[in-house]
Amino acid sequence: MALTVVTVLTTAGCGGDSGEPDREAAAGTPSTGATGSAPARTKPTPTLTPTPTPTITAADGTDPAACADANCEIAVTEPVTFRFAGPDGRAATLSVTKVGRNEVEYTVKSGNGRSRGGASGPGQGCLTVLRGNGSGNSCGGGLDDTRPSPQPGAVVIQVTGHEDGTALLHIVSD
Repeated sequence: MALTVVTVLTTAGCGGDSGEPDREAAAGTPSTGATGSAPARTKPTPTLTPTPTPTITAADGTDPAACADANCEIAVTEPVTFRFAGPDGRAATLSVTKVGRNEVEYTVKSGNGRSRGGASGPGQGCLTVLRGNGSGNSCGGGLDDTRPSPQPGAVVIQVTGHEDGTALLHIVSD
């Protein structure tokens, strides 16, 4: 009988469910395991802000490499820089420096020339025409998402911002 009492007391003291609440947990005292270490703490998982997916459908998707030949239509949601064939066959670079809700800013470099454009507000955008002897910009309203017309001896760049944070880029050459 003494052995039975010792077995019952030993089993009850092993942390099984005795039907009573855990006094240490209720008192806020951290419990320790058999090795005496504190329970493992988990770090909160950081929330990542995903890159927005363009809701604008562009003929060449989101791939700036499609613009290498100076004929493309792409949608971008973040700053990007890429090269394309400029007027007179010289390399040119387009750097979209800011994309936001109804907002876009960019810089074009061709030869020794540089042109900047930027627009903000619903229905706003910019049109840049690169020629061998210079460039010209026009920014404001009245631009839509249709492909601009090619111009002889020039590369035409049209950039429009959209309310979802997407910019639609057209590059057209003759």
